[in-house]
Amino acid sequence: MLDHSNAFTATASRHKDSLGCVSNQLHKDLELDTGEFAFYRKCRRREQTSEVATPASDRGFLIGVSLTAGHRRRIISGSRSALHDFEKDSVYIRNFEEDYRADLHGTFDFVLVEFSRAFITNTCYERSGSAIAGFSSLPGRKDPIFGHLAQVLALTLDSPDNVSPLFVEQLGVTIGTHLIDQYGNAPVQSNRKSRRLSSLHETRAKEMLLAKAQESVSLEEIASACNLSRSYFIRAFRETTDRTPHQWLLEQRIDRARDLLRHSNASLSEIAIACGFSDQSHFTRTFSQLVGMPPGTWRRHARN
Repeated sequence: MLDHSNAFTATASRHKDSLGCVSNQLHKDLELDTGEFAFYRKCRRREQTSEVATPASDRGFLIGVSLTAGHRRRIISGSRSALHDFEKDSVYIRNFEEDYRADLHGTFDFVLVEFSRAFITNTCYERSGSAIAGFSSLPGRKDPIFGHLAQVLALTLDSPDNVSPLFVEQLGVTIGTHLIDQYGNAPVQSNRKSRRLSSLHETRAKEMLLAKAQESVSLEEIASACNLSRSYFIRAFRETTDRTPHQWLLEQRIDRARDLLRHSNASLSEIAIACGFSDQSHFTRTFSQLVGMPPGTWRRHARN
Protein backbone atom coordinates (compact mmCIF):
# COMPACT_ATOMS: atom_id res chain seq x y z
CA MET A 1 0.00 0.00 0.00
CA LEU A 2 1.15 3.58 -0.60
CA ASP A 3 1.45 5.98 2.29
CA HIS A 4 1.36 9.48 0.85
CA SER A 5 2.39 10.96 4.20
CA ASN A 6 5.93 9.67 3.77
CA ALA A 7 6.20 8.06 0.32
CA PHE A 8 7.03 11.29 -1.48
CA THR A 9 10.08 13.04 -0.11
CA ALA A 10 11.91 16.17 -1.11
CA THR A 11 15.54 15.33 -0.54
CA ALA A 12 17.24 18.64 -1.24
CA SER A 13 18.46 18.92 2.33
CA ARG A 14 20.69 15.82 1.99
CA HIS A 15 24.21 16.23 0.68
CA LYS A 16 24.01 13.08 -1.44
CA ASP A 17 20.96 10.99 -2.11
CA SER A 18 20.69 7.20 -2.30
CA LEU A 19 21.72 7.23 -5.99
CA GLY A 20 24.84 9.30 -5.36
CA CYS A 21 23.53 12.64 -6.67
CA VAL A 22 24.33 15.90 -4.88
CA SER A 23 20.81 16.81 -3.84
CA ASN A 24 21.20 20.58 -3.51
CA GLN A 25 22.17 20.74 -7.21
CA LEU A 26 18.83 19.27 -8.30
CA HIS A 27 15.93 21.40 -9.48
CA LYS A 28 13.52 18.50 -8.94
CA ASP A 29 14.14 15.55 -6.63
CA LEU A 30 11.15 13.25 -6.06
CA GLU A 31 10.93 9.75 -4.67
CA LEU A 32 8.13 7.22 -4.26
CA ASP A 33 8.95 3.98 -2.45
CA THR A 34 6.30 1.26 -2.57
CA GLY A 35 8.42 -1.47 -1.01
CA GLU A 36 8.93 -3.55 -4.16
CA PHE A 37 9.80 -0.60 -6.37
CA ALA A 38 11.35 2.78 -5.76
CA PHE A 39 10.51 5.49 -8.32
CA TYR A 40 12.61 8.63 -8.69
CA ARG A 41 12.70 11.82 -10.69
CA LYS A 42 16.02 13.69 -10.84
CA CYS A 43 16.15 16.98 -12.75
CA ARG A 44 18.96 19.53 -13.03
CA ARG A 45 18.49 22.62 -15.18
CA ARG A 46 21.86 24.26 -14.55
CA GLU A 47 24.77 23.65 -16.92
CA GLN A 48 27.48 22.13 -14.75
CA THR A 49 29.56 19.01 -14.15
CA SER A 50 29.24 16.73 -11.13
CA GLU A 51 30.24 13.25 -10.07
CA VAL A 52 28.01 10.35 -9.06
CA ALA A 53 29.53 7.48 -7.11
CA THR A 54 27.93 4.61 -5.22
CA PRO A 55 29.62 1.54 -3.71
CA ALA A 56 28.51 -2.00 -4.52
CA SER A 57 25.49 -3.26 -2.56
CA ASP A 58 22.71 -5.84 -2.72
CA ARG A 59 19.98 -3.33 -3.59
CA GLY A 60 19.15 -4.83 -6.98
CA PHE A 61 18.88 -3.02 -10.32
CA LEU A 62 18.12 0.50 -11.52
CA ILE A 63 16.84 1.69 -14.88
CA GLY A 64 16.96 5.37 -15.82
CA VAL A 65 15.11 6.95 -18.74
CA SER A 66 15.94 10.43 -20.04
CA LEU A 67 12.97 12.76 -20.51
CA THR A 68 15.02 15.30 -22.50
CA ALA A 69 17.98 15.51 -24.86
CA GLY A 70 21.32 17.14 -24.22
CA HIS A 71 22.77 15.15 -21.32
CA ARG A 72 26.24 13.57 -21.45
CA ARG A 73 27.97 11.34 -18.92
CA ARG A 74 31.32 9.65 -18.67
CA ILE A 75 30.98 6.24 -17.01
CA ILE A 76 34.17 5.09 -15.33
CA SER A 77 35.00 1.42 -14.70
CA GLY A 78 38.41 0.78 -13.21
CA SER A 79 41.01 2.32 -15.50
CA ARG A 80 38.58 2.56 -18.41
CA SER A 81 35.91 5.13 -19.17
CA ALA A 82 33.40 5.79 -21.93
CA LEU A 83 31.44 8.90 -22.86
CA HIS A 84 27.71 8.51 -23.62
CA ASP A 85 25.21 11.02 -25.00
CA PHE A 86 21.59 10.84 -23.88
CA GLU A 87 18.67 11.86 -26.08
CA LYS A 88 15.01 11.84 -25.16
CA ASP A 89 13.97 8.21 -24.40
CA SER A 90 17.61 7.12 -23.88
CA VAL A 91 18.09 4.43 -21.23
CA TYR A 92 20.80 3.22 -18.89
CA ILE A 93 20.79 0.26 -16.49
CA ARG A 94 22.78 -0.12 -13.28
CA ASN A 95 23.49 -3.28 -11.32
CA PHE A 96 23.94 -2.25 -7.69
CA GLU A 97 26.24 -5.23 -7.15
CA GLU A 98 28.89 -3.24 -9.01
CA ASP A 99 30.61 0.00 -7.97
CA TYR A 100 29.29 2.88 -10.06
CA ARG A 101 31.07 6.11 -10.91
CA ALA A 102 30.17 8.66 -13.55
CA ASP A 103 30.76 12.31 -14.41
CA LEU A 104 27.52 14.07 -15.30
CA HIS A 105 27.77 16.95 -17.78
CA GLY A 106 25.15 19.60 -18.42
CA THR A 107 21.46 19.47 -17.61
CA PHE A 108 19.37 16.34 -17.24
CA ASP A 109 15.87 15.13 -16.41
CA PHE A 110 15.53 11.43 -15.60
CA VAL A 111 12.89 9.16 -14.18
CA LEU A 112 14.30 6.03 -12.60
CA VAL A 113 12.94 2.79 -11.20
CA GLU A 114 14.80 0.63 -8.71
CA PHE A 115 13.88 -3.06 -8.53
CA SER A 116 14.88 -5.40 -5.76
CA ARG A 117 16.81 -8.51 -6.75
CA ALA A 118 13.96 -10.62 -5.32
CA PHE A 119 11.40 -8.93 -7.61
CA ILE A 120 13.52 -9.58 -10.71
CA THR A 121 14.18 -13.20 -9.73
CA ASN A 122 10.53 -13.96 -8.93
CA THR A 123 9.25 -12.27 -12.09
CA CYS A 124 11.71 -14.22 -14.26
CA TYR A 125 10.57 -17.54 -12.78
CA GLU A 126 6.90 -16.61 -13.13
CA ARG A 127 7.40 -15.73 -16.80
CA SER A 128 9.82 -18.39 -18.01
CA GLY A 129 10.86 -20.68 -15.17
CA SER A 130 14.47 -19.52 -15.39
CA ALA A 131 16.62 -16.80 -13.81
CA ILE A 132 18.84 -14.14 -15.33
CA ALA A 133 22.16 -12.94 -13.97
CA GLY A 134 21.68 -9.33 -14.99
CA PHE A 135 20.99 -6.98 -17.88
CA SER A 136 22.88 -5.80 -20.93
CA SER A 137 22.32 -2.46 -22.63
CA LEU A 138 24.67 0.19 -23.98
CA PRO A 139 24.07 3.41 -21.97
CA GLY A 140 22.25 5.95 -24.11
CA ARG A 141 20.31 3.42 -26.20
CA LYS A 142 16.88 4.75 -27.13
CA ASP A 143 13.79 2.77 -26.14
CA PRO A 144 10.46 4.35 -27.21
CA ILE A 145 8.45 2.02 -24.96
CA PHE A 146 10.42 3.04 -21.89
CA GLY A 147 10.17 6.64 -23.12
CA HIS A 148 6.38 6.46 -23.10
CA LEU A 149 6.28 4.78 -19.69
CA ALA A 150 8.71 7.39 -18.35
CA GLN A 151 6.34 10.19 -19.34
CA VAL A 152 3.52 8.47 -17.46
CA LEU A 153 5.77 7.92 -14.45
CA ALA A 154 6.88 11.58 -14.46
CA LEU A 155 3.25 12.74 -14.35
CA THR A 156 2.58 10.27 -11.54
CA LEU A 157 5.48 11.55 -9.44
CA ASP A 158 4.52 15.16 -10.11
CA SER A 159 0.89 14.62 -8.99
CA PRO A 160 0.97 12.64 -5.75
CA ASP A 161 -2.61 13.54 -4.78
CA ASN A 162 -3.95 11.72 -7.84
CA VAL A 163 -1.85 8.56 -7.50
CA SER A 164 -3.77 5.29 -7.54
CA PRO A 165 -1.88 2.50 -5.71
CA LEU A 166 -3.33 -0.01 -8.17
CA PHE A 167 -2.03 2.01 -11.12
CA VAL A 168 1.42 2.51 -9.57
CA GLU A 169 1.71 -1.21 -8.86
CA GLN A 170 0.80 -2.09 -12.45
CA LEU A 171 3.22 0.53 -13.77
CA GLY A 172 6.09 -0.98 -11.78
CA VAL A 173 5.27 -4.50 -13.00
CA THR A 174 5.01 -3.29 -16.62
CA ILE A 175 8.39 -1.55 -16.51
CA GLY A 176 10.01 -4.54 -14.82
CA THR A 177 8.57 -6.97 -17.35
CA HIS A 178 9.79 -4.94 -20.33
CA LEU A 179 13.20 -4.63 -18.70
CA ILE A 180 13.47 -8.40 -18.36
CA ASP A 181 12.13 -9.20 -21.82
CA GLN A 182 14.30 -6.70 -23.72
CA TYR A 183 17.51 -6.53 -21.72
CA GLY A 184 17.82 -9.74 -19.72
CA ASN A 185 21.24 -11.22 -20.53
CA ALA A 186 20.02 -14.84 -20.55
CA PRO A 187 17.44 -16.17 -23.01
CA VAL A 188 13.90 -15.96 -21.69
CA GLN A 189 11.56 -18.49 -23.21
CA SER A 190 8.14 -16.92 -22.95
CA ASN A 191 5.16 -19.17 -22.50
CA ARG A 192 2.83 -18.05 -25.26
CA LYS A 193 -0.07 -20.36 -24.51
CA SER A 194 -3.37 -18.78 -23.57
CA ARG A 195 -3.62 -17.64 -19.97
CA ARG A 196 -7.16 -16.81 -18.98
CA LEU A 197 -8.83 -16.60 -15.62
CA SER A 198 -11.33 -19.26 -14.74
CA SER A 199 -14.91 -18.05 -14.35
CA LEU A 200 -14.56 -18.37 -10.57
CA HIS A 201 -11.33 -16.35 -10.47
CA GLU A 202 -12.69 -13.72 -12.85
CA THR A 203 -15.78 -13.24 -10.69
CA ARG A 204 -13.74 -13.14 -7.48
CA ALA A 205 -11.27 -10.61 -8.89
CA LYS A 206 -14.01 -8.30 -10.17
CA GLU A 207 -15.92 -8.50 -6.90
CA MET A 208 -12.78 -7.58 -4.94
CA LEU A 209 -11.98 -4.69 -7.27
CA LEU A 210 -15.52 -3.29 -6.93
CA ALA A 211 -15.68 -3.89 -3.17
CA LYS A 212 -12.49 -1.89 -2.70
CA ALA A 213 -13.37 0.84 -5.18
CA GLN A 214 -13.35 3.40 -2.36
CA GLU A 215 -10.02 2.19 -0.92
CA SER A 216 -6.45 1.44 -1.93
CA VAL A 217 -6.55 -1.96 -3.58
CA SER A 218 -3.59 -4.30 -3.88
CA LEU A 219 -3.10 -6.58 -6.86
CA GLU A 220 -1.10 -8.88 -4.60
CA GLU A 221 -4.14 -9.33 -2.37
CA ILE A 222 -6.45 -10.11 -5.30
CA ALA A 223 -3.94 -12.46 -6.93
CA SER A 224 -3.47 -14.31 -3.63
CA ALA A 225 -7.23 -14.76 -3.31
CA CYS A 226 -7.13 -16.46 -6.71
CA ASN A 227 -4.06 -18.55 -5.75
CA LEU A 228 -2.05 -16.91 -8.54
CA SER A 229 1.16 -14.91 -8.71
CA ARG A 230 0.64 -11.22 -9.29
CA SER A 231 2.30 -11.09 -12.72
CA TYR A 232 0.34 -14.15 -13.91
CA PHE A 233 -2.89 -12.61 -12.59
CA ILE A 234 -2.31 -9.31 -14.43
CA ARG A 235 -1.67 -11.08 -17.75
CA ALA A 236 -4.59 -13.49 -17.27
CA PHE A 237 -6.98 -10.67 -16.30
CA ARG A 238 -6.00 -8.70 -19.38
CA GLU A 239 -6.33 -11.72 -21.67
CA THR A 240 -9.75 -12.47 -20.18
CA THR A 241 -11.19 -8.93 -20.21
CA ASP A 242 -9.00 -7.05 -22.72
CA ARG A 243 -8.39 -4.59 -19.90
CA THR A 244 -5.89 -4.17 -17.11
CA PRO A 245 -7.48 -4.30 -13.62
CA HIS A 246 -7.08 -0.52 -13.32
CA GLN A 247 -8.70 0.14 -16.71
CA TRP A 248 -11.56 -2.24 -15.94
CA LEU A 249 -12.24 -0.60 -12.59
CA LEU A 250 -12.24 2.90 -14.10
CA GLU A 251 -14.76 1.79 -16.73
CA GLN A 252 -17.02 0.33 -14.04
CA ARG A 253 -16.88 3.60 -12.12
CA ILE A 254 -17.72 5.59 -15.25
CA ASP A 255 -20.66 3.25 -16.07
CA ARG A 256 -21.99 3.78 -12.55
CA ALA A 257 -21.52 7.53 -12.93
CA ARG A 258 -23.46 7.61 -16.22
CA ASP A 259 -26.34 5.79 -14.57
CA LEU A 260 -26.42 8.36 -11.74
CA LEU A 261 -26.08 11.27 -14.16
CA ARG A 262 -29.03 10.03 -16.20
CA HIS A 263 -31.37 8.93 -13.41
CA SER A 264 -30.57 11.07 -10.36
CA ASN A 265 -30.34 14.73 -9.44
CA ALA A 266 -27.16 14.27 -7.42
CA SER A 267 -24.49 16.91 -7.90
CA LEU A 268 -21.26 16.12 -9.76
CA SER A 269 -19.31 16.19 -6.51
CA GLU A 270 -21.75 13.73 -4.90
CA ILE A 271 -21.53 11.41 -7.91
CA ALA A 272 -17.73 11.63 -7.88
CA ILE A 273 -17.55 10.41 -4.27
CA ALA A 274 -20.24 7.77 -4.81
CA CYS A 275 -18.26 6.30 -7.71
CA GLY A 276 -14.92 6.16 -5.92
CA PHE A 277 -13.16 9.24 -7.30
CA SER A 278 -11.08 11.39 -4.98
CA ASP A 279 -12.94 14.59 -5.90
CA GLN A 280 -15.02 16.26 -8.62
CA SER A 281 -11.92 17.38 -10.55
CA HIS A 282 -10.57 13.81 -10.72
CA PHE A 283 -14.01 12.54 -11.78
CA THR A 284 -14.43 15.19 -14.50
CA ARG A 285 -10.97 14.59 -15.92
CA THR A 286 -11.37 10.79 -16.05
CA PHE A 287 -14.93 10.97 -17.41
CA SER A 288 -13.86 13.36 -20.17
CA GLN A 289 -10.94 11.13 -21.17
CA LEU A 290 -13.04 7.96 -21.40
CA VAL A 291 -16.35 9.37 -22.68
CA GLY A 292 -15.15 12.32 -24.77
CA MET A 293 -17.03 15.10 -22.98
CA PRO A 294 -17.40 16.43 -19.41
CA PRO A 295 -20.04 14.77 -17.20
CA GLY A 296 -22.18 17.91 -17.01
CA THR A 297 -22.39 18.09 -20.80
CA TRP A 298 -23.09 14.36 -21.05
CA ARG A 299 -25.93 14.67 -18.52
CA ARG A 300 -27.61 17.44 -20.54
CA HIS A 301 -27.37 15.43 -23.78
CA ALA A 302 -28.59 12.23 -22.08
CA ARG A 303 -31.71 13.93 -20.73
CA ASN A 304 -32.72 15.58 -23.99
